[in-house]
Amino acid sequence: MSMKDAYEKKLQARLDEWDAEIKKLKAQADEAEADAQREYYQQIDQLKRDRERAQQKLEELQKSSEGAWEDLRAGIESAWTDLEEAMKAARARFK
Repeated sequence: MSMKDAYEKKLQARLDEWDAEIKKLKAQADEAEADAQREYYQQIDQLKRDRERAQQKLEELQKSSEGAWEDLRAGIESAWTDLEEAMKAARARFK
């Protein structure tokens, strides 16, 4: 397995984890009081947008050549960092 393939698998696994986390947060939001639900749903919508951006970066990576993927890595890492930070903030708010 090439380094690019391993990196793709790692990113896809992380996206899958985030999908599960978003579903879990949505379930918590569904159970929250009406006042809190609005804020929670806004947070979830932002997470979904950040997750979509990360998915797009993964797709760019998958389409790139073996030699060019390293050039995309910085943008991918940035998208992943943004999503990770948003997830941490959401987890803290949902507690």
